[in-house]
Amino acid sequence: MSLGQELAPHLPFLRRYARALTGSQGHGDAYVRAALEAIVAAPREFPRDVDVRLGLYRTFQAIWGSAHVDGDDGEDGGASERLVQARLAKITPRSRQALLLTSMEGFTPEDTAYLIDSSPAEVESLVDEALGEIEGQTRAEVLIIEDEPMIAMDLETIVRDLGHEVTGVAVTRDEALAEARAHRPGLVLADIQLADDSSGIDAVKDILAEFSVPVIFITAFPERLLTGERPEPTFLITKPFQRATVKAAIAQALFFDQQTVPAA
Repeated sequence: MSLGQELAPHLPFLRRYARALTGSQGHGDAYVRAALEAIVAAPREFPRDVDVRLGLYRTFQAIWGSAHVDGDDGEDGGASERLVQARLAKITPRSRQALLLTSMEGFTPEDTAYLIDSSPAEVESLVDEALGEIEGQTRAEVLIIEDEPMIAMDLETIVRDLGHEVTGVAVTRDEALAEARAHRPGLVLADIQLADDSSGIDAVKDILAEFSVPVIFITAFPERLLTGERPEPTFLITKPFQRATVKAAIAQALFFDQQTVPAA
């Protein structure tokens, strides 16, 4: 099996991490492309003493840490960019990386330590630091679009435990738009497949056509939404999800949202 074939199954998940880390599909995918270009240019330098997924993320981390890559989504510049940079200054990149690598990508503290040139003990400290700073930074009203009652209840509990409010739970596309119009949310958590066979993606498009709001999609098939070939989610949670994954995704989505009001 060629190196490219070995890497292919892991690329959707690297895109997920890169997008969450940068807060942008365009920027995240640009960093992934840069990492792949580096591997193609020097295949012998690819780490072969570790699992191929670790080697891939290690290469990405080197690119992320050493260069700025411009995205193609038109999100650079202006007040939005200045606000993002101000928030980035409040939370160190290493702490955010540690949080996302452990909570969203499921790496152990030992593997994360390898990826960010740290120690397992420091990784745990960085994660605690990121959670503390992010949790104290933002609060939001959240709309949940989910047709499975137990999953909706789990999400609602997680959201409330994080200190956010739930504006409503919608199970269809039409309900989602109605809820959003009645109580404008500061964040949307949306399943892909809804009760009436409508699409959570279409429901979100309806909402975004009326106002801007950060969105986290939830799906059992993330690889279908992480191809890098069309406009796709910046933040995505895989079913079945862990509480820590939802927590990290919510924190990161709100972190990059210029509309979010800091907690008092």
